[in-house]
Amino acid sequence: MTDFDRTIGRLLIGVTYAATALLAVGVVLMLASAISPLSGGPTLDIGSLAGDLASLQPAGFLWLGLIAVIATPITRVVAAAIAFAIADDRRMVLIALAILAVIATSVATALLTG
Repeated sequence: MTDFDRTIGRLLIGVTYAATALLAVGVVLMLASAISPLSGGPTLDIGSLAGDLASLQPAGFLWLGLIAVIATPITRVVAAAIAFAIADDRRMVLIALAILAVIATSVATALLTG
């Protein structure tokens, strides 16, 4: 395994731990606020995310944790594309970019239809 792969692996492990911690804090804050996890959640509002975190609102921690969980595999694909570009493996760069295009299309479709 190369140093690049180890570095990316450590980064992804760190992001996974951070996401888990954020989700755990969100759940604890929900329980402390007597909010049932089964009551449905708030919608994502990126503009209020920082304010929710600063005011210790459960939604801010839960959404940031979910964003981190979603970003983790995307980060790995981006890192792979960079590694393949450095190795001058154009075919694999194109495959990684195609994967990112599929993810971007999925996100855009979800945002437009949701």
